[in-house]
Amino acid sequence: MMGVFDAREQPSRSVLSRTSGFIAEAGFSHSLTPARNCTYGCTYCYVPTLRIYAGLRPEDWQHWGQFTTFKSNAAELIKIAGSETIYCSPLVDPYQPAEAERQLMREVLKALILAPPRVLTVQTRGPLVTRDIDLLQQLPDVRVSFSLTTNREDVRRWYEPHCPSLADRLAAMHTLREAGIRVFATLAPILPCDPEVFADAALEASTENIIGDPFHVRAVKRHGATTRPEAERISEVRGFEQWHEPAFQHEIVERIGERVRAAGRQFAIGTEAFRWLAQ
Repeated sequence: MMGVFDAREQPSRSVLSRTSGFIAEAGFSHSLTPARNCTYGCTYCYVPTLRIYAGLRPEDWQHWGQFTTFKSNAAELIKIAGSETIYCSPLVDPYQPAEAERQLMREVLKALILAPPRVLTVQTRGPLVTRDIDLLQQLPDVRVSFSLTTNREDVRRWYEPHCPSLADRLAAMHTLREAGIRVFATLAPILPCDPEVFADAALEASTENIIGDPFHVRAVKRHGATTRPEAERISEVRGFEQWHEPAFQHEIVERIGERVRAAGRQFAIGTEAFRWLAQ
């Protein structure tokens, strides 16, 4: 995978930003974004639709997923007071494939250790995060929120072909838990799946409450970004159009929720669920 994508570097004026919108409502004071453009290139990703509002340049959204630009001075830009709740990252996966060679996150984490925030949540689907367990363990309150999207490998390959398998993600979650790190299963977006089987996998991989979100569709989300047309076309070709329909989404969310609650834990979607990552 590393040989396929172009990894670039540029200095940046900022790496930490005050939050607004969804992330702020969930309780995070800052977001931390170590790069622009993400080589996982998931078909459903909303970030390229935000364009300049996500700090992107035209080449980023026009060639989404084909390259990434690391913020070379990211660690130097981290100046915090210690009361921050930081979400890393709403705009790029901090453990995308090119990070294996660049190792920018190790620099970022070392800077955070010197002046730790109140809470750091790392959102990723990359098992590479286990490389940095030694640094994560030195932060006073760190959580890793692992993105799980489906229990079906055929579905995963259709919608996110450059991403790690569910098995690899679950194995990484177990490794993090064994190291004493709080690990959340975040089912987002909920791709076509077997709801109960999917819920069981998430329950087995984490001891925390389960977070979820179906595809974002304009019918229920009047403002902000929604699922990209690329994912909608895949759904049409594969016969999964109903997964974009609010009534069907509600049914799937209820089925997952019933399974999770039967196991003695909570399940929620939206800001209610993501608030667990900041509290």
